[in-house]
Amino acid sequence: MKKVLIIEDEQTIAELEKDYLELYDFEVNIENDGQKGLDRALLENYDIVIVDLMLPTVDGFEICKRIREVKDIPILVVSAKKEDIDKIRGLELGADDYITKPFSPSELVARVKAHLSRYERLVGSGMAQENEFIEIRGIKIDKTARRVFVNGEEKILTTKEFDLLTFLASNPNHVYTKEELFKEIWNMDSIGDIATVTVHIKKIREKIELNTAKPQYIETIWGVGYRFKV
Repeated sequence: MKKVLIIEDEQTIAELEKDYLELYDFEVNIENDGQKGLDRALLENYDIVIVDLMLPTVDGFEICKRIREVKDIPILVVSAKKEDIDKIRGLELGADDYITKPFSPSELVARVKAHLSRYERLVGSGMAQENEFIEIRGIKIDKTARRVFVNGEEKILTTKEFDLLTFLASNPNHVYTKEELFKEIWNMDSIGDIATVTVHIKKIREKIELNTAKPQYIETIWGVGYRFKV
C-alpha cells in the first residue's frame, strides 16, 4: 500500500483529499502544521507528499525545498495561490506538479497515481541491466544510473529534470510543443500547466548550458516548443 503525506492546514480540504485517496487504497496521514509536516516527511518513508503553500510555522515553498534536498520522491503542490510566479517558484524549489484550488478530487487522485506510476517505472528500469548512455557534444547521460555529466563534471538533476532532458536528448532535432512534453513527462494532459515545462527547461539549462542566453543544447523554437540540437 502506497503512503501519502498531506500537509494542509484546512482540515476540511485535508479530509476530503484523504477520503478520496483512501478509496483507491492509499495509506494517508495528515499534518496541519508546516514544521510538523516537514519533520514527518523527512523522518518517515512516504511515496508522495501533497503540500499546501500557505501553512503555519513553515510554508510550502520551504517544505518543497527541504524535502528535495534529501529525497527524490514526487511532491504535489495544492494551493489557492493562482499567480504564475507562485507556480514557478514552487516548481523551481522541487515540486513535480501544481494544482490550483478549488480542484476536482478525482483529478487529484489521477495525478497522484500518474506521478507514482511514472516514478516506479523509472526507479525500477535500471535494475539488473547494463548501463545505457547518451553522449552528445560533451553531455553524457547515464540512463541506467540516472546521472548526467557535462564535460566530465556531474550535474545533479531532479527526477523530472532528468526525465525531460533524457527524452529530448533521445529524440534529437525533433521539435516538441510544451503540451507534448507535459503529456510525455508528466503522463497527463497539460490542463493549463504549461509553466511546469518552462520552469524545468530553465532549470536544466542553468545546469548544463555554458551560456543560458545562447543555449547550445536545448533550443527554443519560438511559437512552437523545444528541441535538443545535435
